[in-house]
Amino acid sequence: MDFNKVRPGYVKSSDKTMKIHISELKIGMFVSKLDRPWLETPFLMQGFVVETLDDINAISEYSQHVWIDAVADEWVPPDERAVLTGQSKKVTYINKIDAKAEHSAALETYRAARRITRTILDDIRLGGVINTEQAKTTVKDCVHSILRNSDALLWMSKIRSQDEYTAEHCLNVCILAIAFARHLGMGEGDLEKIGMCGLLHDVGKMRVDPNVLNKPSSLTDKERDIMRAHSTHGRNLLMASPGIPNSTIDVAYSHHEKVDGTGYPRGLKAAGISELAKIIAIVDAYDAMTANRCYSPSMPSTEALKIIFKDRGTHFDDRLALEFIKSVGLYPPGTIVELVNGLVAIVFETNLKYRHLPKIIVVKNQDKALGKNVLVDLADVEKNKMDKSFLIKRALKDGEFGVFIKDYREQGLALS
Repeated sequence: MDFNKVRPGYVKSSDKTMKIHISELKIGMFVSKLDRPWLETPFLMQGFVVETLDDINAISEYSQHVWIDAVADEWVPPDERAVLTGQSKKVTYINKIDAKAEHSAALETYRAARRITRTILDDIRLGGVINTEQAKTTVKDCVHSILRNSDALLWMSKIRSQDEYTAEHCLNVCILAIAFARHLGMGEGDLEKIGMCGLLHDVGKMRVDPNVLNKPSSLTDKERDIMRAHSTHGRNLLMASPGIPNSTIDVAYSHHEKVDGTGYPRGLKAAGISELAKIIAIVDAYDAMTANRCYSPSMPSTEALKIIFKDRGTHFDDRLALEFIKSVGLYPPGTIVELVNGLVAIVFETNLKYRHLPKIIVVKNQDKALGKNVLVDLADVEKNKMDKSFLIKRALKDGEFGVFIKDYREQGLALS
């Protein structure tokens, strides 16, 4: 993070950082340094603005002293901001069951949803209309799984097949958007609404020439115009399909708009873009960046989140971008990671208290040889039951060291 660049609404308190005790930390201050390595904390960004009392409580769990260099200018607390913008009261969700218990059901939900998504897109490709009831049923099934435990279905969304990119991308955006909306505290009806927006946001691509859609090299200006027309195609297809909500039509048309007005097809600025379209814009970009596409290799989740952070306030809504980063966390379920001690593992379940210390499945030893799938709770590091060599060193791309998330999902969870 560039500490010399302060977010809009914040002013430099001095040219030098100042060390303070955690008891002096206040909302609006910019924390640029901790009294322990960032790697040992759950904070994704090395430097951030304290926005809530929960942020202060979280920092106090890891540090006694921090260094600050910015304070808020005309700070409005998030709870008050919600009232000012007319947002309804947030819903607080808890996982009803653990990820392991939900895993089998989530796998069946994902397989069924994937089949239906393919069918919907194939029907459109062949000139048909969208089966609205099928789409709504698929979204409801995903919502129910995420309400039971979001980690299990998020694991499934890591499936990647370049030959079926569009179908899998649509379903993954649906799942990620529902999980994000749960994090934002939206009601169940709104979770279904955002799920429909995610599932159908890219249907217009079925009207794009496959030679352009699947071109592995850079597009010409003409081809870029053809590709960008998918937003308009999507709007028209959805308007012609009975029972499609207006919000879904709007998102298909507007999910490539940017808050600074440089997006397409209409060049809308922030005030003209709906909240749902802003959400799908972030989720769509994140899923695309973490997938292998015909023209671009995948990147680790941590790198994609850094890009979203960098582009907040220009491409993406600032508040929603920061909330999405919190929602996804350092290591979302299904992320392949390498530990400090050289073990290779797959993140299985998020630890809400210690986001940097999830439950993982160790799949390869220090020599990168296959072993038994062992479930390990990295929170034991914080409890001094496990040494710090079990901290996560870095996130890996799917396929590094011969580990493919699909293989482990399809073969089931044979855990020791």
